[in-house]
Amino acid sequence: MTTQVPGTLADRIRGQVIRPEDPGYEEARHVYNAMIEARPHLIVRCAGTDDVVATVRYAAETGRTVAVRGGGHSVPGFGTADDAVVVDLSSMQAVDVDPGARTASAGGGTTWGRFNDATAASGLATTGGIISTTGIGGLTLGGGIGYLCRAAGLSCDNLIAAEVVTADGRVVTADEDENADLFWALRGGGGNFGVVTRFTYRLHPVETIYGGPMFFELSDAPAVLTFFREFIRDAPREYGGFPAFQIAPPLPFVPADRVGEPFAAVVSCYTGPAEEGERIIDGLREVAMPVAEHVGPMPYPALNSAFDPLVPPGLQHYWKAAFVTELTDEAIAAHVEHGPRVPVVNSTVHIYPINGAVHDVPSDATAFGHRDADFATVIAGMWPDPADNEANTRWVRDYYAAIAPHSQAGGYTNFASADDAPKVAENYGANYARLREVKRAWDPGNLFRLNQNIAP
Repeated sequence: MTTQVPGTLADRIRGQVIRPEDPGYEEARHVYNAMIEARPHLIVRCAGTDDVVATVRYAAETGRTVAVRGGGHSVPGFGTADDAVVVDLSSMQAVDVDPGARTASAGGGTTWGRFNDATAASGLATTGGIISTTGIGGLTLGGGIGYLCRAAGLSCDNLIAAEVVTADGRVVTADEDENADLFWALRGGGGNFGVVTRFTYRLHPVETIYGGPMFFELSDAPAVLTFFREFIRDAPREYGGFPAFQIAPPLPFVPADRVGEPFAAVVSCYTGPAEEGERIIDGLREVAMPVAEHVGPMPYPALNSAFDPLVPPGLQHYWKAAFVTELTDEAIAAHVEHGPRVPVVNSTVHIYPINGAVHDVPSDATAFGHRDADFATVIAGMWPDPADNEANTRWVRDYYAAIAPHSQAGGYTNFASADDAPKVAENYGANYARLREVKRAWDPGNLFRLNQNIAP
């Protein structure tokens, strides 16, 4: 049932308008990060692009901030804000796959889990993230690092068209031929330029992958990280794994007496022949014997959703990120010192390789501004108890301070926290000046400012 609201917004849309006094408001106002306690003016669950247009116009007319929510995973909670108008795209999850053309179009609120299931039916995929409940929108607009990026490029490299609702309430198409400046900015510039209501991607043949997690003793962490640094330089592009630090969860393949202990880990994903993937992963076993592992053939969507249970809604979140040109011995030493202090099973550290196909794309071809980096590190602090906020936030900050001298200036915007706003120019990197020009052209009033914001 749609509630009447001032400005007759409810009369203009097919979806649902939720006000503070309505049933369901308390649930609807929350995002994944439970640290975020905002009370938006309205939450509009849009049924389609026309609803988005009406909602954006309503926000502009009433002088309120627009908060765009796809999957709701934004660590700073950009999918909500006090007195904001929330454009909730979660009902817009239709996915249309064209197996012959190897493309797929998906609504702006689609999650990677839904997208992967739709494309996997045709033996196809594109670069998504590591958690399948993440929205395709936020990940793609910020770049899009995932298992397939060494072989297929970033998510944004596989975006071939976008339908966008602009700050003045128009609906435009952005691709290489139409509104090319906007299309360039969408691929790495975040949600600064409009609400993307439909994404069209290039797909790649991906069916069964060979991979999974391996846990190593902390004493083996220096050898594992050093091996991975050398291995990944020339590794087949079909390999998309990453090293990590992780507390072992209570899973059948983990010895019962080791559950709850921190380990060095490597998560592997090989999209080529299984026997070749097995040979490559055997190289890790020659460096150190795993304490536990769950490695073998599996559907790509199974790996892409394997860590979902560790990231339920309602955790406390505080993250930091860094781009790394070279994983030096000094950087490895910093990881070995701080990684084992990972506080709870939900928290983790991932060191994603972003070479291979990511480096094939010229640095100025998209807005993603760190094509010269070889790794993207994320220190993902996530925990259930607010009483631990101070201690666990300190772990993230201390860890980041230790790796920062060995990293590039700036980090991956999709992993940035709210207090990273002063580093926005560094986070967007080499293309920041051009991004500001596009922002001035498409959103001069900065209506879309709930993001890692590029001031016009």
